[in-house]
Amino acid sequence: MNIKSILFLLLLIGYQQLYSQENYKTVSTVDSTKVYTGGSAYKVKTFAQKFKSEKPKNVIMMIGDGMGVAQVYAGLTANHGHLFLDNFKCIGFSKTQSSDNYITDSAAGGTALSAGQKTYNGAIAVNTDTVPIKTILEMAEEKGLATGLVATSSITHATPAAYIAHQGGRESYENIAADFLKSDIDVFIGGGYKHFTERADKRDLTKDLQAKGYQVLRNMDDIYKVKSGRLAGLTALEHNEPVPKRKMSLPRSTETALNILGQNKKGFFIMIEGSQIDWGGHQNNTGYIVREMLDFDQAIGEALQFAAKDGETLIIVTADHETGGLALTGGDMKTGMVKGAFSTNDHTGVMVPVFSYGPGAENFTGIMENTDIAKRIIDLLGL
Repeated sequence: MNIKSILFLLLLIGYQQLYSQENYKTVSTVDSTKVYTGGSAYKVKTFAQKFKSEKPKNVIMMIGDGMGVAQVYAGLTANHGHLFLDNFKCIGFSKTQSSDNYITDSAAGGTALSAGQKTYNGAIAVNTDTVPIKTILEMAEEKGLATGLVATSSITHATPAAYIAHQGGRESYENIAADFLKSDIDVFIGGGYKHFTERADKRDLTKDLQAKGYQVLRNMDDIYKVKSGRLAGLTALEHNEPVPKRKMSLPRSTETALNILGQNKKGFFIMIEGSQIDWGGHQNNTGYIVREMLDFDQAIGEALQFAAKDGETLIIVTADHETGGLALTGGDMKTGMVKGAFSTNDHTGVMVPVFSYGPGAENFTGIMENTDIAKRIIDLLGL
């Protein structure tokens, strides 16, 4: 085999790996439905608005990837008029543009939220000169706080990666996985097992994780049983499946992570992502968006359950950008039916909502830059 053939094969393998990781953007011709027909509603609990302190000890950052106001209201309609988000009395808006584009991608958007700096589309916690930028998660580790990441995508995907890795391009999944070993993160749950094991360098990073004291688990029942210690829950080869096929439960994963991190007396920082709201937007699929939005809201319910009992926990719920240009053209609060229309199958440049609950929540109202969210969390935690 000549060198041209070898180079072609390497490029083909790289393309296949990238495509399999990014094919959620492909608009389905089988299930590209614009109508969510409705269903039963889950009960939404109201939580107290009294807290123990003016500043938080813990911060739960929750990112609904691709979640704009229309996605929120679609979920609210589908759940017959109420969401756990109803508990958030402090509400603002975030401007999402990246350093090089009016419309951000998740890498630049994630970096703005994780490190408080604008950067170029595709950048994973590096600045416009590709110099690594310290993230909130890394700052929290240095202060002795516990840290965590949870995502319904691969844990090496753009948004979670922007909190723990430093790479010039978001597609460097194996390098991103290796960056986890440079961290002291306590808990991470998400897909991406193959980026730790089926690697070009032949390393099995799960063995390295075990050597650092992590419980490396793939079975969801085993993951949910973990009560303490370091946990690496790698729940799928690449991305987790969509709701309702998904074996990983975002609400239960949220509960598991919070119970572990909450044992640190100094406090904790965690980012929890409802990754696939974005994918429903890319696929112009109203039903997909609604199901993922409801799953994300129930994870918010778990966060609220913890924060209301704890009294020292700030929850921020926002998005990195909106996806799909979703418009609601019909709906029924009684049945939960939602009818949507789309202006694009990509991201848009509109502002996204910012919801906050807990001590310090009043700092996240009004119109702000996405970078302001990170800066205000850093200030409140004294990082």
